[in-house]
Amino acid sequence: MANDPNLEVDELHDDSDSVFSDDFNSELTSLRSSIMDYRYENGRRYHAYRAGSYWGPNDEKAQDNLDITHHVYTLIMGDRLYLAPISDDPQKVLDVGTGTGIWAMEFADLHPSSLVIGTDLSPIQPNWVPPNVQFEVDDCTDEWLFGENVFDFIHVRALYGSVGDWDAFYEQALYALKPGAWFQQAEQSVVPKSDDGTTTGTVFEEWGNVSLQAGDAFGKSLVILDEAKERMIKAGFVDVVERRFKLPIGEWPSDPRLKRQGQFNRLVWLEGIEGWSMYLLTTVLKWSRAEVELYLARMRKGLRNPKIHAYQECTVVYGRKPEGGKMRATS
Repeated sequence: MANDPNLEVDELHDDSDSVFSDDFNSELTSLRSSIMDYRYENGRRYHAYRAGSYWGPNDEKAQDNLDITHHVYTLIMGDRLYLAPISDDPQKVLDVGTGTGIWAMEFADLHPSSLVIGTDLSPIQPNWVPPNVQFEVDDCTDEWLFGENVFDFIHVRALYGSVGDWDAFYEQALYALKPGAWFQQAEQSVVPKSDDGTTTGTVFEEWGNVSLQAGDAFGKSLVILDEAKERMIKAGFVDVVERRFKLPIGEWPSDPRLKRQGQFNRLVWLEGIEGWSMYLLTTVLKWSRAEVELYLARMRKGLRNPKIHAYQECTVVYGRKPEGGKMRATS
């Protein structure tokens, strides 16, 4: 084999005159179908692109849950899509891990002069979208190809358990931002807590321990909400702010605003716990499906117990790229 470092060209594949040929169209069709050729396990559907790199399903039940979760996030932020003090007229915005694309589309409606790009492993976004939105199938843990100083705002939400190297992720995000532009990340804890001790010794406590164990075994931590601020500062972000919220699980709070948040959040949990845990527990921790189903049944019973005053912590962390100075992308 030659030691030439250049990529070798397939001499038998000369498509200079076949841009619109049947072979070319067939290849595009094959590539599209490979992305849409979803995997099915334990009654749930999962992404095909980079199969196994993300723990959550992408079927209709999961999509509905993502949309309700979006509503919960807006509630805890005071009916807002973001807290970062971005400019009034952002021109180019990136939504990493866009899911169903609901955040990207709502942001685009609010900022019609901006171009919003949403990336995700799954092409589950709708076909009919605002004209200033585009969706791309992409893995955010790969090298980013957007270039330097591109975006006025980068938005990230609920990527816990999705990134193996967060330091590299933040460095790439910083590189892609324009000087002075903002990055925001919203995350939630997988460990339910209570201020009155009512989660102690319950299935909620077990859920937290099992979830952290599964995340560690998967190689992608589930505790980024506690690490984001310091990692962003380490990467070079400035003016970093962390806002921390207690999000009730259930309608037990007396405060009407928190009660409403808890009602929606309990629905998210009741509908979401199977998708959150099935892949990690069966594939990573090697539980049987029957064991998972029994575990989930106990969890659903706990979620309906008004005597357990559980909540989860949520964080919104934002910071900006320094003005001036050339940022280096990770190699």
